[in-house]
Amino acid sequence: MQVSLQALKAFESAARLGSFKLAAEELSLTPTAISHHVSNLESRLNVDLFYRQVRKISLTETGEKLASAISDGFRTIEDALEEVSNVSRMIKITTTSSLAAMILIPSMQGFSQMHPEIAVEISTGESLDNHLYALPIRYGAVSSVSPSDIIKYESFNVFAAAGLSMSTWKQQPIKLLSTEWKNRALPEPPLTAWLIENGVAHPKIELKCYDQEIFGIQEALASDGLVFCSTTLVSRLIHSKLLQPLPTNAVRAELCYYIPNKAQLKHRSRNLNELITWIENQLNQ
Repeated sequence: MQVSLQALKAFESAARLGSFKLAAEELSLTPTAISHHVSNLESRLNVDLFYRQVRKISLTETGEKLASAISDGFRTIEDALEEVSNVSRMIKITTTSSLAAMILIPSMQGFSQMHPEIAVEISTGESLDNHLYALPIRYGAVSSVSPSDIIKYESFNVFAAAGLSMSTWKQQPIKLLSTEWKNRALPEPPLTAWLIENGVAHPKIELKCYDQEIFGIQEALASDGLVFCSTTLVSRLIHSKLLQPLPTNAVRAELCYYIPNKAQLKHRSRNLNELITWIENQLNQ
């Protein structure tokens, strides 16, 4: 049986408050409108829900049962709406350890100041999260990713700790830190392309590899060394003058950061759209 939601709200409010007048004030209606909604509901159900007396109403037995059920139903709906609202305010970013540590976590305070109403949780890992408002930021081969999902095409260069002299680096054997991915399906860092682009003789390179870029970057900082790595990851370190690029040309890699189904996620909620747009700006500034 279909009944008016407005009639149910009018009845529930009048039953809870014991007054058509108070129900009218709560629902921003007139007492006449409340009475009309209740009468229509009674007619629809073919029952009396209130005993009506001069300036007083009281629930019938049937009215008490219906009022209790409707109140429980409205509370359930309100609880569900509150839960959905809370979930939509919390966005869970899942991404690589290097991007989380080098870019997202250090810059997240800026986003929080711009959008204090949006809570963000960052975790690392490659599995997609089933959370409705999860935001996966992945690192993958350009050839296997839809162009519409890409948020940053990757390039690589060699970077030195701030204390390392730039004048003689090419005149002596080079100890270079780099990365060998755990995921062997990923294209390798484009070291050969960088050597050719910058005319560096390969025999002069002593290579040491880690399985995550962040380890090579940290080692370069700690030992005043050289690291061949993502230009994206070291952007904040360059800005803070902890690292410096060699006077060489960066080379494009066959790698990118991307968000699977980015357009769909942007339309899922305003908060997701705001966060994705901010992340794109952070990675491409």
